[in-house]
Amino acid sequence: MSATGLLSGTQKGMSNVFWESVKIALDALVSNKLRSILTMLGIIIGVGAVIAMVSIGMGVRDQVQNSIASLGSNLIIVTPGAASTSGVRQAAGTNTTLTLKDAQAMSREIAGIGAVAPSVGKQYQLVAGNMNWTTSIQGTTPEFLEVRNLSVQSGSFITNDDIETRNRVAVIGSTVAESLFVNSINPVGQQVRIGNAPFTVIGILASKGQSAGGQDQDDMVIIPITTAQERMMGIDYVQTISVQAASSEVVDDVQEGITTLLRSRHGITGDKADDFTVRNLASVMATAQETTATITMLLGSIAAISLLVGGIGIMNIMLVSVTERTREIGIRKALGARYANILMQFLIEAVVIGVIGGVIGIVVGISSSYIISSFAGWNTVITSMPILVSFGFSVGIGLFFGLYPARKAALLNPIDALRYE
Repeated sequence: MSATGLLSGTQKGMSNVFWESVKIALDALVSNKLRSILTMLGIIIGVGAVIAMVSIGMGVRDQVQNSIASLGSNLIIVTPGAASTSGVRQAAGTNTTLTLKDAQAMSREIAGIGAVAPSVGKQYQLVAGNMNWTTSIQGTTPEFLEVRNLSVQSGSFITNDDIETRNRVAVIGSTVAESLFVNSINPVGQQVRIGNAPFTVIGILASKGQSAGGQDQDDMVIIPITTAQERMMGIDYVQTISVQAASSEVVDDVQEGITTLLRSRHGITGDKADDFTVRNLASVMATAQETTATITMLLGSIAAISLLVGGIGIMNIMLVSVTERTREIGIRKALGARYANILMQFLIEAVVIGVIGGVIGIVVGISSSYIISSFAGWNTVITSMPILVSFGFSVGIGLFFGLYPARKAALLNPIDALRYE
Protein backbone atom coordinates (compact mmCIF):
# COMPACT_ATOMS: atom_id res chain seq x y z
CA MET A 1 0.00 0.00 0.00
CA SER A 2 1.31 3.44 -0.91
CA ALA A 3 1.98 6.18 1.66
CA THR A 4 -0.94 8.22 0.26
CA GLY A 5 -3.32 5.30 0.61
CA LEU A 6 -2.10 4.61 4.13
CA LEU A 7 -2.65 8.27 5.12
CA SER A 8 -6.11 8.26 3.57
CA GLY A 9 -7.02 5.10 5.43
CA THR A 10 -5.77 6.58 8.71
CA GLN A 11 -7.85 9.75 8.21
CA LYS A 12 -10.95 7.69 7.43
CA GLY A 13 -10.34 5.61 10.54
CA MET A 14 -10.03 8.74 12.71
CA SER A 15 -13.20 10.16 11.14
CA ASN A 16 -15.08 6.94 11.87
CA VAL A 17 -13.86 6.94 15.47
CA PHE A 18 -14.95 10.55 15.88
CA TRP A 19 -18.46 10.05 14.57
CA GLU A 20 -18.78 6.82 16.55
CA SER A 21 -17.85 8.81 19.67
CA VAL A 22 -20.48 11.44 18.78
CA LYS A 23 -23.11 8.69 18.40
CA ILE A 24 -22.17 7.17 21.76
CA ALA A 25 -22.34 10.63 23.37
CA LEU A 26 -25.82 11.28 21.96
CA ASP A 27 -26.99 7.83 23.08
CA ALA A 28 -25.70 8.55 26.59
CA LEU A 29 -27.55 11.89 26.69
CA VAL A 30 -30.79 10.38 25.36
CA SER A 31 -30.67 7.54 27.88
CA ASN A 32 -30.65 10.14 30.69
CA LYS A 33 -33.02 12.74 29.20
CA LEU A 34 -33.98 14.58 32.38
CA ARG A 35 -30.42 14.77 33.65
CA SER A 36 -29.21 15.99 30.27
CA ILE A 37 -31.91 18.70 30.06
CA LEU A 38 -31.16 19.94 33.57
CA THR A 39 -27.44 20.03 32.72
CA MET A 40 -28.12 22.05 29.56
CA LEU A 41 -30.44 24.44 31.39
CA GLY A 42 -27.60 26.58 32.72
CA ILE A 43 -26.13 26.91 29.22
CA ILE A 44 -29.55 27.64 27.69
CA ILE A 45 -30.34 30.34 30.26
CA GLY A 46 -26.85 31.82 29.99
CA VAL A 47 -26.79 32.08 26.19
CA GLY A 48 -30.40 33.32 26.05
CA ALA A 49 -29.79 35.91 28.77
CA VAL A 50 -26.63 37.24 27.11
CA ILE A 51 -28.40 37.68 23.75
CA ALA A 52 -31.49 39.29 25.34
CA MET A 53 -29.54 41.63 27.65
CA VAL A 54 -27.13 42.76 24.94
CA SER A 55 -30.04 43.37 22.55
CA ILE A 56 -31.67 45.59 25.20
CA GLY A 57 -28.42 47.49 25.75
CA MET A 58 -27.89 48.04 22.03
CA GLY A 59 -31.52 49.10 21.67
CA VAL A 60 -30.99 51.74 24.36
CA ARG A 61 -27.86 52.91 22.53
CA ASP A 62 -29.71 53.31 19.23
CA GLN A 63 -32.61 55.08 20.91
CA VAL A 64 -30.28 57.55 22.63
CA GLN A 65 -28.42 58.22 19.38
CA ASN A 66 -31.65 58.78 17.46
CA SER A 67 -32.96 61.06 20.19
CA ILE A 68 -29.79 63.19 20.15
CA ALA A 69 -29.79 63.28 16.35
CA SER A 70 -33.43 64.41 16.36
CA LEU A 71 -32.43 67.57 18.23
CA GLY A 72 -30.72 68.85 15.11
CA SER A 73 -27.55 68.45 13.09
CA ASN A 74 -24.24 70.12 14.05
CA LEU A 75 -25.92 71.48 17.16
CA ILE A 76 -24.10 73.42 19.87
CA ILE A 77 -25.87 74.11 23.18
CA VAL A 78 -24.91 77.14 25.27
CA THR A 79 -26.26 77.24 28.83
CA PRO A 80 -25.70 79.79 31.61
CA GLY A 81 -23.61 79.04 34.65
CA ALA A 82 -20.20 77.41 34.94
CA ALA A 83 -20.06 73.62 34.84
CA SER A 84 -20.05 71.99 38.26
CA THR A 85 -16.68 70.70 39.41
CA SER A 86 -16.53 67.58 41.61
CA GLY A 87 -20.22 67.90 42.31
CA VAL A 88 -19.90 71.40 43.82
CA ARG A 89 -22.82 73.66 42.96
CA GLN A 90 -22.06 77.12 41.64
CA ALA A 91 -23.08 80.33 43.35
CA ALA A 92 -26.65 81.57 43.11
CA GLY A 93 -27.26 83.73 40.06
CA THR A 94 -24.94 81.88 37.68
CA ASN A 95 -27.98 80.74 35.73
CA THR A 96 -28.85 84.27 34.54
CA THR A 97 -25.70 85.13 32.61
CA LEU A 98 -26.93 84.81 29.00
CA THR A 99 -29.02 87.44 27.22
CA LEU A 100 -30.79 87.87 23.92
CA LYS A 101 -28.00 90.26 22.87
CA ASP A 102 -25.44 87.48 23.40
CA ALA A 103 -27.33 85.32 20.90
CA GLN A 104 -27.56 88.21 18.43
CA ALA A 105 -23.81 88.86 18.78
CA MET A 106 -23.06 85.18 18.03
CA SER A 107 -25.12 85.29 14.86
CA ARG A 108 -23.52 88.55 13.79
CA GLU A 109 -19.84 88.04 14.68
CA ILE A 110 -18.97 84.32 14.49
CA ALA A 111 -18.22 82.75 11.11
CA GLY A 112 -19.56 79.30 10.33
CA ILE A 113 -22.87 79.65 12.14
CA GLY A 114 -25.99 78.56 10.28
CA ALA A 115 -28.64 79.65 12.78
CA VAL A 116 -28.95 80.78 16.41
CA ALA A 117 -32.06 80.21 18.54
CA PRO A 118 -32.15 81.55 22.11
CA SER A 119 -34.94 80.17 24.28
CA VAL A 120 -36.59 80.26 27.68
CA GLY A 121 -38.95 77.66 29.09
CA LYS A 122 -41.43 77.09 31.87
CA GLN A 123 -44.37 74.84 32.70
CA TYR A 124 -47.82 76.42 32.34
CA GLN A 125 -51.40 75.25 32.33
CA LEU A 126 -53.24 75.69 29.03
CA VAL A 127 -57.03 76.04 28.81
CA ALA A 128 -59.13 75.73 25.66
CA GLY A 129 -62.89 75.71 26.22
CA ASN A 130 -63.54 73.17 28.96
CA MET A 131 -60.26 71.33 28.37
CA ASN A 132 -56.96 72.00 30.14
CA TRP A 133 -53.42 70.67 29.81
CA THR A 134 -50.12 71.37 31.59
CA THR A 135 -47.09 71.48 29.36
CA SER A 136 -43.73 73.14 28.67
CA ILE A 137 -43.84 76.60 27.09
CA GLN A 138 -40.80 77.48 24.97
CA GLY A 139 -40.19 81.12 24.17
CA THR A 140 -37.85 81.31 21.18
CA THR A 141 -37.19 82.75 17.72
CA PRO A 142 -38.06 81.61 14.17
CA GLU A 143 -34.62 79.95 13.85
CA PHE A 144 -35.68 77.37 16.44
CA LEU A 145 -37.52 75.50 13.70
CA GLU A 146 -34.31 74.92 11.73
CA VAL A 147 -31.94 74.49 14.64
CA ARG A 148 -34.03 71.81 16.38
CA ASN A 149 -34.98 70.01 13.18
CA LEU A 150 -38.70 70.71 13.54
CA SER A 151 -41.38 71.12 10.90
CA VAL A 152 -44.88 72.58 10.83
CA GLN A 153 -47.68 70.16 10.02
CA SER A 154 -50.32 72.82 9.49
CA GLY A 155 -50.55 76.58 9.86
CA SER A 156 -47.37 78.65 10.24
CA PHE A 157 -44.49 79.28 12.63
CA ILE A 158 -43.67 82.40 14.65
CA THR A 159 -42.02 85.26 12.71
CA ASN A 160 -39.63 88.13 13.46
CA ASP A 161 -42.65 90.47 13.42
CA ASP A 162 -44.11 88.42 16.28
CA ILE A 163 -40.82 88.84 18.16
CA GLU A 164 -40.74 92.63 17.65
CA THR A 165 -44.40 93.20 18.55
CA ARG A 166 -44.50 90.65 21.37
CA ASN A 167 -47.52 88.97 19.80
CA ARG A 168 -49.55 86.47 21.78
CA VAL A 169 -49.35 83.66 19.21
CA ALA A 170 -48.51 80.01 19.79
CA VAL A 171 -47.40 76.98 17.81
CA ILE A 172 -48.43 73.76 19.57
CA GLY A 173 -47.17 70.18 19.45
CA SER A 174 -49.41 67.35 18.29
CA THR A 175 -49.86 65.99 21.83
CA VAL A 176 -51.11 69.36 23.04
CA ALA A 177 -53.42 69.64 20.04
CA GLU A 178 -54.95 66.22 20.70
CA SER A 179 -55.35 66.93 24.41
CA LEU A 180 -56.99 70.37 24.11
CA PHE A 181 -58.98 70.11 20.88
CA VAL A 182 -61.32 67.16 20.41
CA ASN A 183 -64.06 66.29 17.93
CA SER A 184 -61.71 67.00 14.99
CA ILE A 185 -61.64 70.74 15.69
CA ASN A 186 -58.83 72.40 13.72
CA PRO A 187 -56.68 74.09 16.40
CA VAL A 188 -55.26 76.67 13.95
CA GLY A 189 -56.99 79.97 14.62
CA GLN A 190 -58.40 78.84 17.97
CA GLN A 191 -57.85 80.67 21.25
CA VAL A 192 -56.01 79.15 24.25
CA ARG A 193 -55.15 80.62 27.62
CA ILE A 194 -51.59 80.13 28.80
CA GLY A 195 -51.68 80.94 32.47
CA ASN A 196 -54.13 83.83 32.39
CA ALA A 197 -53.05 85.27 29.02
CA PRO A 198 -55.00 84.60 25.78
CA PHE A 199 -53.02 83.28 22.80
CA THR A 200 -53.98 82.47 19.21
CA VAL A 201 -52.84 79.12 17.82
CA ILE A 202 -51.13 79.77 14.47
CA GLY A 203 -49.61 76.34 13.78
CA ILE A 204 -49.19 72.69 14.72
CA LEU A 205 -45.80 70.98 14.78
CA ALA A 206 -45.23 67.66 13.01
CA SER A 207 -44.88 64.76 15.42
CA LYS A 208 -41.40 63.68 16.57
CA GLY A 209 -42.36 60.97 19.08
CA GLN A 210 -40.59 60.13 22.32
CA SER A 211 -37.01 60.89 23.23
CA ALA A 212 -34.56 58.26 24.55
CA GLY A 213 -35.57 59.18 28.09
CA GLY A 214 -39.22 58.57 27.33
CA GLN A 215 -40.08 62.28 27.16
CA ASP A 216 -42.83 63.23 24.71
CA GLN A 217 -41.20 65.65 22.25
CA ASP A 218 -44.65 66.66 20.93
CA ASP A 219 -45.81 67.89 24.34
CA MET A 220 -44.73 71.55 24.07
CA VAL A 221 -45.88 74.99 22.97
CA ILE A 222 -43.69 77.56 21.20
CA ILE A 223 -44.28 81.30 21.58
CA PRO A 224 -42.18 84.40 20.68
CA ILE A 225 -39.25 84.79 23.07
CA THR A 226 -40.00 88.44 23.84
CA THR A 227 -43.59 87.55 24.69
CA ALA A 228 -42.36 84.83 27.05
CA GLN A 229 -39.75 87.06 28.68
CA GLU A 230 -41.74 90.26 29.14
CA ARG A 231 -45.40 89.24 29.17
CA MET A 232 -45.19 85.81 30.84
CA MET A 233 -42.06 85.34 32.97
CA GLY A 234 -40.85 88.88 33.72
CA ILE A 235 -37.18 88.12 32.96
CA ASP A 236 -34.50 89.68 30.76
CA TYR A 237 -32.17 86.68 30.33
CA VAL A 238 -32.30 83.50 28.28
CA GLN A 239 -31.94 79.95 29.59
CA THR A 240 -30.48 78.25 26.51
CA ILE A 241 -28.92 79.31 23.23
CA SER A 242 -29.01 76.64 20.51
CA VAL A 243 -26.49 77.18 17.73
CA GLN A 244 -26.40 75.27 14.45
CA ALA A 245 -23.00 75.18 12.77
CA ALA A 246 -22.97 75.46 8.98
CA SER A 247 -21.24 72.06 8.68
CA SER A 248 -19.76 69.33 10.85
CA GLU A 249 -16.25 70.46 9.86
CA VAL A 250 -16.60 73.86 11.57
CA VAL A 251 -18.34 72.72 14.78
CA ASP A 252 -15.17 72.89 16.88
CA ASP A 253 -14.22 76.30 15.44
CA VAL A 254 -17.70 77.68 16.13
CA GLN A 255 -17.61 76.30 19.67
CA GLU A 256 -14.26 77.96 20.29
CA GLY A 257 -15.54 81.21 18.75
CA ILE A 258 -18.60 81.19 21.04
CA THR A 259 -16.40 80.70 24.10
CA THR A 260 -14.08 83.55 23.09
CA LEU A 261 -16.96 85.90 22.27
CA LEU A 262 -18.87 85.26 25.50
CA ARG A 263 -15.77 85.64 27.66
CA SER A 264 -15.15 89.00 26.03
CA ARG A 265 -18.76 90.16 26.36
CA HIS A 266 -18.97 89.04 30.00
CA GLY A 267 -15.63 90.59 30.95
CA ILE A 268 -13.98 87.29 31.87
CA THR A 269 -10.19 87.51 31.68
CA GLY A 270 -7.17 85.43 32.57
CA ASP A 271 -7.83 82.12 34.30
CA LYS A 272 -11.25 83.11 35.62
CA ALA A 273 -13.88 80.41 35.16
CA ASP A 274 -16.51 80.84 32.45
CA ASP A 275 -20.00 81.79 33.62
CA PHE A 276 -21.49 79.69 30.83
CA THR A 277 -21.15 76.18 29.41
CA VAL A 278 -20.76 75.32 25.72
CA ARG A 279 -21.38 71.74 24.56
CA ASN A 280 -21.76 70.25 21.13
CA LEU A 281 -23.83 67.18 20.31
CA ALA A 282 -20.76 65.32 19.04
CA SER A 283 -19.35 65.26 22.57
CA VAL A 284 -22.78 64.48 24.00
CA MET A 285 -23.15 61.64 21.50
CA ALA A 286 -19.71 60.27 22.37
CA THR A 287 -20.53 60.37 26.08
CA ALA A 288 -23.87 58.68 25.46
CA GLN A 289 -22.22 55.96 23.36
CA GLU A 290 -19.62 55.34 26.05
CA THR A 291 -22.29 55.15 28.74
CA THR A 292 -24.59 52.83 26.81
CA ALA A 293 -21.63 50.62 25.82
CA THR A 294 -20.76 50.29 29.52
CA ILE A 295 -24.38 49.44 30.34
CA THR A 296 -24.47 46.85 27.55
CA MET A 297 -21.22 45.29 28.75
CA LEU A 298 -22.52 45.21 32.34
CA LEU A 299 -25.79 43.54 31.30
CA GLY A 300 -23.95 41.00 29.16
CA SER A 301 -21.43 40.24 31.93
CA ILE A 302 -24.16 39.67 34.51
CA ALA A 303 -25.96 37.34 32.11
CA ALA A 304 -22.70 35.53 31.31
CA ILE A 305 -22.47 34.39 34.94
CA SER A 306 -25.21 31.90 34.06
CA LEU A 307 -22.83 30.39 31.49
CA LEU A 308 -20.25 29.83 34.22
CA VAL A 309 -22.88 28.18 36.41
CA GLY A 310 -23.87 26.02 33.43
CA GLY A 311 -20.25 24.97 32.97
CA ILE A 312 -20.01 23.88 36.61
CA GLY A 313 -23.17 21.85 36.03
CA ILE A 314 -21.54 20.14 33.05
CA MET A 315 -18.46 19.23 35.12
CA ASN A 316 -20.63 17.87 37.90
CA ILE A 317 -22.73 15.67 35.65
CA MET A 318 -19.70 14.42 33.71
CA LEU A 319 -17.99 13.36 36.95
CA VAL A 320 -21.14 11.43 37.85
CA SER A 321 -21.11 9.87 34.39
CA VAL A 322 -17.47 8.79 34.80
CA THR A 323 -18.30 7.16 38.12
CA GLU A 324 -21.34 5.37 36.69
CA ARG A 325 -19.43 4.07 33.66
CA THR A 326 -16.22 2.99 35.39
CA ARG A 327 -16.66 -0.67 34.45
CA GLU A 328 -17.47 0.33 30.84
CA ILE A 329 -14.22 2.31 30.72
CA GLY A 330 -12.32 -0.69 32.09
CA ILE A 331 -13.80 -3.01 29.47
CA ARG A 332 -13.00 -0.57 26.62
CA LYS A 333 -9.41 -0.23 27.85
CA ALA A 334 -9.08 -4.00 28.14
CA LEU A 335 -10.23 -4.29 24.52
CA GLY A 336 -7.53 -1.88 23.35
CA ALA A 337 -9.00 1.63 23.82
CA ARG A 338 -6.20 4.10 24.39
CA TYR A 339 -5.95 7.22 26.56
CA ALA A 340 -6.87 9.48 23.61
CA ASN A 341 -9.96 7.40 22.77
CA ILE A 342 -11.41 7.62 26.28
CA LEU A 343 -10.47 11.30 26.59
CA MET A 344 -12.15 12.17 23.28
CA GLN A 345 -15.26 10.15 24.20
CA PHE A 346 -16.02 12.15 27.34
CA LEU A 347 -14.90 15.48 25.86
CA ILE A 348 -17.31 15.00 22.97
CA GLU A 349 -20.16 14.33 25.43
CA ALA A 350 -19.40 17.60 27.27
CA VAL A 351 -19.11 19.58 24.02
CA VAL A 352 -22.36 18.11 22.67
CA ILE A 353 -24.12 19.37 25.80
CA GLY A 354 -22.63 22.83 25.19
CA VAL A 355 -23.54 22.84 21.49
CA ILE A 356 -27.15 21.70 21.96
CA GLY A 357 -27.61 24.03 24.93
CA GLY A 358 -26.09 26.90 22.92
CA VAL A 359 -28.40 26.36 19.93
CA ILE A 360 -31.49 26.21 22.15
CA GLY A 361 -30.20 29.27 24.07
CA ILE A 362 -29.90 31.25 20.81
CA VAL A 363 -33.54 30.48 19.99
CA VAL A 364 -34.58 31.43 23.54
CA GLY A 365 -32.54 34.67 23.47
CA ILE A 366 -33.88 35.87 20.11
CA SER A 367 -37.44 34.97 21.09
CA SER A 368 -37.04 36.80 24.43
CA SER A 369 -35.80 39.92 22.65
CA TYR A 370 -38.86 40.00 20.40
CA ILE A 371 -41.18 39.35 23.34
CA ILE A 372 -39.57 42.14 25.40
CA SER A 373 -39.86 44.52 22.43
CA SER A 374 -43.53 43.62 21.83
CA PHE A 375 -44.87 43.60 25.39
CA ALA A 376 -42.58 45.99 27.30
CA GLY A 377 -42.29 48.47 24.43
CA TRP A 378 -38.49 48.57 24.72
CA ASN A 379 -36.34 48.96 21.67
CA THR A 380 -34.16 45.86 21.14
CA VAL A 381 -31.47 45.33 18.51
CA ILE A 382 -30.32 41.80 17.64
CA THR A 383 -26.92 41.46 15.96
CA SER A 384 -24.76 38.49 15.04
CA MET A 385 -21.88 39.37 17.37
CA PRO A 386 -23.50 38.48 20.75
CA ILE A 387 -25.02 35.36 19.18
CA LEU A 388 -21.66 34.10 17.90
CA VAL A 389 -19.78 35.07 21.06
CA SER A 390 -22.29 33.47 23.43
CA PHE A 391 -22.47 30.30 21.33
CA GLY A 392 -18.67 30.14 21.19
CA PHE A 393 -18.55 30.50 24.97
CA SER A 394 -21.11 27.72 25.42
CA VAL A 395 -19.00 25.35 23.32
CA GLY A 396 -15.78 26.51 25.01
CA ILE A 397 -17.30 26.09 28.47
CA GLY A 398 -18.40 22.55 27.58
CA LEU A 399 -14.85 21.78 26.45
CA PHE A 400 -13.18 23.46 29.45
CA PHE A 401 -15.37 21.99 32.18
CA GLY A 402 -15.49 18.60 30.48
CA LEU A 403 -11.70 18.30 30.34
CA TYR A 404 -11.16 17.30 33.99
CA PRO A 405 -13.81 14.53 34.05
CA ALA A 406 -12.61 13.26 30.64
CA ARG A 407 -9.00 13.17 31.80
CA LYS A 408 -10.03 11.41 35.01
CA ALA A 409 -11.82 8.76 32.95
CA ALA A 410 -8.87 8.34 30.56
CA LEU A 411 -6.40 7.85 33.44
CA LEU A 412 -8.40 5.06 35.12
CA ASN A 413 -6.44 1.86 35.60
CA PRO A 414 -8.25 -0.82 33.55
CA ILE A 415 -7.80 -3.52 36.26
CA ASP A 416 -9.21 -1.23 38.99
CA ALA A 417 -12.03 -0.18 36.64
CA LEU A 418 -13.02 -3.80 35.94
CA ARG A 419 -13.09 -4.55 39.69
CA TYR A 420 -15.28 -1.46 40.36
CA GLU A 421 -18.76 -2.34 41.69
